Amino acid sequence: MSKSIAKKMKYHNFWERNRMVGGYLLKKTIGDFIIKICRFLMLFGMCFMIIQPILNKISVSFMEEGDLYNPMVISVPEHFTVANYVLAADFMEYGLSMRNTFLISLSIAIIQIIVCTLVGYGFARFDFPLKKVLFMCVILTIVIPPQTISSSLHLHFAYFDVFGIIKAITGNTISLRGSVLPYYLMSMTCMGLKNGLYIFLIRQFFRNIPKELEEAAYVDGCGTLRTFFKIMLPDAKPIITSCFLFAFVWQWTDSFYSKLFLGNTSLLSIQVSRIGDRLGGYISTILGGSLGGTPITPSAGYINCIVSTGTLMVIVPLIILYLFAQRGFVESLSTTGIKM
Repeated sequence: MSKSIAKKMKYHNFWERNRMVGGYLLKKTIGDFIIKICRFLMLFGMCFMIIQPILNKISVSFMEEGDLYNPMVISVPEHFTVANYVLAADFMEYGLSMRNTFLISLSIAIIQIIVCTLVGYGFARFDFPLKKVLFMCVILTIVIPPQTISSSLHLHFAYFDVFGIIKAITGNTISLRGSVLPYYLMSMTCMGLKNGLYIFLIRQFFRNIPKELEEAAYVDGCGTLRTFFKIMLPDAKPIITSCFLFAFVWQWTDSFYSKLFLGNTSLLSIQVSRIGDRLGGYISTILGGSLGGTPITPSAGYINCIVSTGTLMVIVPLIILYLFAQRGFVESLSTTGIKM
């Protein structure tokens, strides 16, 4: 049977079935088509709202300064240039900042995931005194912004001591500011950046795993730790992948804790905020500092252009990371529930 004959028979059968149900089939087909069109428009609009600012930054990053003020240039540069990337990389010390940011973000993310996985599993599977109170404290770390305790954190690590032991031995406290130790200490004690959220997500995932799996492992002679590492942990790979991505990305773009503790360390999140000041100093040096007694400053549009270029250079590694890890990330979102 040829395709044309099969198509005619299908078309004929459609109208026959539609006539038999009093036109309901045609109405349903039209309704489904309209719903698909509306769904497509909504998804396209949402995607455009997310992607459009990034596309604008990409377009601006390849423009010369004259194109920024040319009303004829909208999205496609008239004078294509990569000089903006060279300047942004120089101002940000891109190679050094990239290396420092990667090492700190990776180490912090690994510590956070190890600690939060153990704590989340404990909240999901074990009963212990003050469990609800402690979990409420976890929720408070999610709700309360870290800026509210910034003064306490500054004083605590500027005059660091452990139950007065250090001062009793040395006669004085020690300052941990300017080092990565405060990051590690806070992450190991579940007080790092977004640790409460990771504990909550991992707890919810483990609560959805049937307890029969653990009971069967116990019957076979597995202890608590062996059951966790051999049975529960392999099943938790999707949520662990998701939380690791969150931890790595938020640490990569964090500026609050970075400025609070690591102000002297060259990190991308810190360097990108200084591009405007360094651009002004660069132009003043090139043009001699002033023109007729008036200080020379770059235009607001050109500052925004260089900052946008630097921002792209910061987020491009994260986009590449998500492209490679998107399968595990999407899987974790589809399997993690909100069971309370």
